[in-house]
Amino acid sequence: MTTSRRNFLRISAGSAAIAAGLAACGTSGPKSSGTSSNGAAAGTGATYWFLTGQPQQSIREGQVKRFNDANPDSQLKTTQFQNDAFKQKIKTAIGAGQGPTLIWGWGGGGLKSYVEADQVEDLTGWFGENAELKDSIFPSAFGAATVNGKIYAMPVETTTPIVLFYNKTAFEKAGAEPPKSWGDILDLVPKFNDKGIAPFSLGGQSRWTNMMWLEFLFDRIGGSEVFQNIFDGKPNSWSDPSALKALEEMQKLIKAGGFIKGFSSITADSNADQALLYTGKAAMMVHGAWTYGGMKADGGKFVTDGHLGYMNFPPVDDGLGDPTTTVGNPGQYLSISSKASQADKDVAKKFLSTSTLDDASVEAWVKSGNIPVVKSAKDKLGSVTDKNDAEWLKFVYDTSANAKTFVQSWDQALSPAAAEALLDNIAKLFQLSISPQQFADNMNKVIGK
Repeated sequence: MTTSRRNFLRISAGSAAIAAGLAACGTSGPKSSGTSSNGAAAGTGATYWFLTGQPQQSIREGQVKRFNDANPDSQLKTTQFQNDAFKQKIKTAIGAGQGPTLIWGWGGGGLKSYVEADQVEDLTGWFGENAELKDSIFPSAFGAATVNGKIYAMPVETTTPIVLFYNKTAFEKAGAEPPKSWGDILDLVPKFNDKGIAPFSLGGQSRWTNMMWLEFLFDRIGGSEVFQNIFDGKPNSWSDPSALKALEEMQKLIKAGGFIKGFSSITADSNADQALLYTGKAAMMVHGAWTYGGMKADGGKFVTDGHLGYMNFPPVDDGLGDPTTTVGNPGQYLSISSKASQADKDVAKKFLSTSTLDDASVEAWVKSGNIPVVKSAKDKLGSVTDKNDAEWLKFVYDTSANAKTFVQSWDQALSPAAAEALLDNIAKLFQLSISPQQFADNMNKVIGK
């Protein structure tokens, strides 16, 4: 993961209420803090490893400090890692029985691998005993915490949906209205092209940006069960009729000239795709919620003067998907090691229930420019003084809170091997070098791997 992808919301320094956002990334570690430990075997005290980078690091440190201050006889020891080092260390440590009591992660495919190796606790019964806590969290956040119908992690921290952004000025120039359906999107393509405006910006060289389109089309056409079958390892799931139709519709948009010319050579990490939108060279862009901050900081008066519009991806005519569903990053996740002692598990569960989504944490996440995964976040939005930021955060809250399903980004939900095959085949699909059926055939070969 890069800093600009699914885990960083940068809001300009002019907004006093909002600073930097989600989990930053890095290349080395660990870094120790006041109550730190370099990891311990089960039974030597409850431990918690998490990521460095502000402001999330300070928020996590504050959570642990509040817990330790309130529980002098059951301290939680922490070790902090930068992103890449964490990914390497956590797998090795868990495999060797030296992992932390509390396992921070992204849910989805990584969590599924822990479940299959019997490394994490089944929390289904615990959530049943703590129904009020479970009810306080966005229901859709539990999807990436669930494997084979059981909950193995607690959703924590923040939510980042994928959004359809649009340039209001570009629409005025074309005499057009924002799309209300997939049919409207296809109808808008010639209108914008006739005006010399690209219908959609896309950083296609990055591959995962293309993936976001398929995530929505699969869902809007066939419903969330289409990808769920893939995640569950059902044979030939990529050949579902709805999946093939989604792939066909994707190539229909590409062939019609729906994207900026040369999109396959544009990178998202350079933010060039965002620039195309706020300079008016493209009318629309499907991208992560984290790009709001970048456009506000770099786009002059584009955001501050109200030229940015946004919406959830529209429905597809006669599609089976629920139009409230969204895709992206439904949250971050904390699991409990199944190898920890019962005493350490009890400390971890107490921390989860009292200190991860408490009032202080919710307020801190909102002040950082993010929406935490709890319904009570709505009560904190009044503290955001910037009008544009307040409206934006309310949109993110409503999208996440009201989503019937929040589909986790596919390359996070799948195993690393399947994810790499996915990204490779998506690039070929967008370059029109393979057909929808060839895409499905290629991906069916890596189901469950």
